[in-house]
Amino acid sequence: MTREQEVDVVVIGMGVGGEHAAERLAEEGLDVVGVEAELVGGECPYWACIPSKMMIRAGNLLAEARRVPGMAGEAQVHADFGPVAARIRDEATDNWDDQVAVDRFTRKGGRFVRGRARLAGPGRVEADGQGFTVRRGVVLATGSDPQIPPVPGLADVPYWTHRQAVSAKEPPDSLLVLGGGAIGVELAQAFARFGTTVTVVEAVERLLPAEEPEAGALLEEVFQEEGITVRTGVRATGVRHLDDTFRLTLDGGEEVTGQRLLVATGRRPRLGGLGLETIGLDPAARALDVDGRLRAAHGVWGVGDLTGRGLFTHVAMYQAEIAVRDILGRPGPDADYRAMPRVTFTDPEVGSVGLSGHAARERGLRVRTGTARVPSSARGWIHKAGNHGLIKLVEDSDRGVLVGATAAGPSGGEVLYGLAVAVHNEVPVDRLRHMIYAYPAFHRGVEDALADLRQDA
Repeated sequence: MTREQEVDVVVIGMGVGGEHAAERLAEEGLDVVGVEAELVGGECPYWACIPSKMMIRAGNLLAEARRVPGMAGEAQVHADFGPVAARIRDEATDNWDDQVAVDRFTRKGGRFVRGRARLAGPGRVEADGQGFTVRRGVVLATGSDPQIPPVPGLADVPYWTHRQAVSAKEPPDSLLVLGGGAIGVELAQAFARFGTTVTVVEAVERLLPAEEPEAGALLEEVFQEEGITVRTGVRATGVRHLDDTFRLTLDGGEEVTGQRLLVATGRRPRLGGLGLETIGLDPAARALDVDGRLRAAHGVWGVGDLTGRGLFTHVAMYQAEIAVRDILGRPGPDADYRAMPRVTFTDPEVGSVGLSGHAARERGLRVRTGTARVPSSARGWIHKAGNHGLIKLVEDSDRGVLVGATAAGPSGGEVLYGLAVAVHNEVPVDRLRHMIYAYPAFHRGVEDALADLRQDA
């Protein structure tokens, strides 16, 4: 039997949240073991946030060039996908190398184990044939996996997830995208701008189902202008792969085809195989239930996607810092998700924070909403081509504070910052009305949306 080693903390999963927690605890002088079976840094630097946004940036540059009348028409602006894809892979490898991350962690005093780990009872962890007992606790940070819908035939065909999509060396002639959420629409537009014929299929009645209806409608309008086919309110009922072609059957028997099929129907927390049952937790739960200090059980903390709180890199980093503080016994506020920001990096960008109008009403709030259109603003008029966008505010009218906001348009994610501050700090709407808004900036549209606030019917 392997003799168990005594350590302060074991971090299971070294994605962005786990890596941050492990490094911070090691910097504080704790004896920390980090365990990861794949790449240190997780999805974000290698397959998700970073390479996808690099693809999007390249596609956006092409779109911008095509918008300049008299300087470049569509036929004159072309970029080969292959060199762009190679650069993305090279830069991701250069800047987020797995071994570099491991070396950085060990230089800070941590110990790294390559493999899978599981809880073996209270205060005990097994990893790669080694046993550990912990003095302080265990941090669970195993992330999430793509959520694959139970469409008949899907399990038998070579579909893509985001990993294959961002690793592609050449764009397919045509692409079916199953799912109109953030991942689906970002990659759909990026491939379309490199010449792929794209069809997006979404079961809900609009794109970006988690966002305001106006944001989904705006994006659908842009997609149609760009030649992307959008099918909302229809479900896939079957998939076949014949003669190098994917055939997706929809409600009513209609069939759409594509050279590739990207499945982007969300993600699910990764709880299986962690040994949660050995500490009295349910391994079949939808997500790991944690409290405001990210505690899942005595001596066990959870951070990142497996907690089900947004499944964003910035949430994982935020949670990791709170968990570190709690492990070190230092005071500080509990996790607060009221002003959680999120951005879909399409063109236009769709940034949002807090509650949508529908979500606010579901919570029993009396709601006033106000909307301003970017093309009607001074900066939108100046911007001209590519100025699609809107700003929508959601006010709790009883308290007179914003509880949610959406900023869609050029630099929508950057405009969102001021709105996130207002929601987080519950700044009174009357105070926002008396601010000075820089002219002619995109964020000046917030002033117009404030003037439009009216009680919902």
